[in-house]
Amino acid sequence: MANIVGAIATSHTPTIGFALDAGKQHDDVWAPIFKAYEPVQKWLKERKPDVMLVVYNDHVTSFFFDHYSAFALGVGSEYKVADEGGGARKLPPVGGHAALARHIGSSLMADEFDMSFFQEKALDHGCFSPLSMLWEHENGWPGKIIPLQVGVLQFPIPTARRCYKLGQGLRRAIESYPEDLDVVLVATGGLSHQVHGERAGFNNTPWDHRFLDLLENDPEALARLTHAELATLGGLESAEVIMWLVMRGAMPAGIHCRHREYYLPSMTGIAVAVYEPAVAVDGVNGVDAALQARRAEEHRAHVARQLDGIEKLQGTYPFTLQTSNERYRINRYLYQLIQPAFRERFLADAEATYEEAGLTGEERDMISRRDWQAMIRYGVIFFLLEKLGAVVGVSNLHIYAAMRGQSLADFQQTRNAPGALYSVAGSASDRAADWNKTGTK
Repeated sequence: MANIVGAIATSHTPTIGFALDAGKQHDDVWAPIFKAYEPVQKWLKERKPDVMLVVYNDHVTSFFFDHYSAFALGVGSEYKVADEGGGARKLPPVGGHAALARHIGSSLMADEFDMSFFQEKALDHGCFSPLSMLWEHENGWPGKIIPLQVGVLQFPIPTARRCYKLGQGLRRAIESYPEDLDVVLVATGGLSHQVHGERAGFNNTPWDHRFLDLLENDPEALARLTHAELATLGGLESAEVIMWLVMRGAMPAGIHCRHREYYLPSMTGIAVAVYEPAVAVDGVNGVDAALQARRAEEHRAHVARQLDGIEKLQGTYPFTLQTSNERYRINRYLYQLIQPAFRERFLADAEATYEEAGLTGEERDMISRRDWQAMIRYGVIFFLLEKLGAVVGVSNLHIYAAMRGQSLADFQQTRNAPGALYSVAGSASDRAADWNKTGTK
């Protein structure tokens, strides 16, 4: 089973990444930052975690307000560095542990946390600024990550207590994963700071130290604080500290602080700390190994309950996180059909678009032959098939019939209104859909 071996709390200010990239290790102003991270780097080398679950927030880089989520879990297999306006940092992409991420996502949903999921989104300084200080990466990263993005910029945002409860859900999820993995939790975000308005530059060092004390010894007190109270004490942008409660909720009640350092060079209270379970006897985090194994098995059954028995429904193919991972490429390709320019290119030279997308021979063949049944079995979601149908002039009813292995005429006889044909085709329907020229609605 997966095991949480410890946790790290760290600021994610771009100051850290800038100092590293600019080679400021021996500069009097910047040296305290590097000195603070040395024990953390040493601890990680000793623990050698397979996965780091990084709780961070995006800074209007990869997530915009056209669709803004409270909790977004990365379930991809690789994450690149985002360009935040001045070019991306010269860091290698970091691998993602998609299988563990899928399990965590399924577990959190089963525990009634309404998650969103992302793939192929670049990560900004919220993740990579601390990550580049924690792990050596010149020859590639030594482990994989799972990013958990918390939407803390557009109010309403998750409460401190909700984040604490989410952490408790994370612990259940991680410890019920059947593969033996060592996991480290990383909570990111600056302590006291405000970067906007007439209050810009606000800091509160006594509160920062008090916050760190409470995080270790009385997280319940922090979970009771409102956003306004946190802003009063630490500045509005210090609402990021609720992400530290995600980490704290995933750790046991008793923890031991192995390292703690604080530095305020300019705008943001920069802190870094390392925590381990206070007790670890005969199993995981002080829990008897046999009892832990039984709890994990029970939780996996809880996670699987909603789809238990679905495999008995012949001809039914749920679009799961695993399907989304494994068939992302072909679904992403077909998704482009909502773009007029891509539709024109597809109709003019499909092979060129296949090549550009890196589709396999099997994927190209299914699309070219309009093998609707094969595509649905392969893992293409139906709602992209109907978009393909709209582009090439095939009605939804044609697709339904083909998936059932029937002719359109035979399938229509199973409907209450046999003459009804329709599609999602819009303004392009006159060109694409010749099946409706008789005026059938």
